[in-house]
Amino acid sequence: MIRFLIPTAKEMKTLNEVPYQKISEKSVAILKEMAKLSTDELSTDELSTAYKIKLEQAEKEKQRWDRILAGEARSYPAIELFNGLMYRHIKRSDLSTCEKDFLSQQVFITSSFYGIIPAFYSIQEHRHDFHTKVKVDGRSLKNYWRAEYDQFLEESQVPVVSLLSSEFEDVFSPDLRKQLFTVSFMEDRNGLLKTHSTISKKARGAFLTAVMKENCQTIDDLRELSFDEFHYREDLSSEHELFFVKIV
Repeated sequence: MIRFLIPTAKEMKTLNEVPYQKISEKSVAILKEMAKLSTDELSTDELSTAYKIKLEQAEKEKQRWDRILAGEARSYPAIELFNGLMYRHIKRSDLSTCEKDFLSQQVFITSSFYGIIPAFYSIQEHRHDFHTKVKVDGRSLKNYWRAEYDQFLEESQVPVVSLLSSEFEDVFSPDLRKQLFTVSFMEDRNGLLKTHSTISKKARGAFLTAVMKENCQTIDDLRELSFDEFHYREDLSSEHELFFVKIV
């Protein structure tokens, strides 16, 4: 068996509401800090600064935090709620029993608000990442979550594959981070290898879908995988780094 880590996304789409799941004490502490911003006289300005977003977007986020704080926010499965570019390339509907089991048991989402959660964990609409300028107990969000993130790797009895950006990987302690298997996606344009965030996000979603459909359960299974014209490149890869290249 392999476990996969994927990041959260700013874009969200509400579909199938599920029962509320009580948030952890770690998340409650963050919620209290976000609530302080939402109750200040200059709350929208404070949130705008914390998020580095426009005032109208900050007002929307203020309303979301107010609903969570009041216990009025609706809940949705995390894998279905997040709707960024990577998520839109993950098969999330019309799942076979095997595919749903794969997502449920082997895919985990790294969150700056909830910690590391199973794919179908019940969450509320919110915008929060490790760039959010807020401190909890005097610590940055990365330092605040580091022990729990490290514990996930320490207790994992199977390989863990990261489909994360550096923003999320940097939460792990450096020594433990080395245990992660990473996957990179590139395009070959006339012999020149190129990558950028759009290529990576789309490919991460398509890769995870292919892994799920093929029910890959070992790192060697991943090396045999081909999807959306991406193929494994042994010459670029190493023991813990897998490279897939698409010729365009």
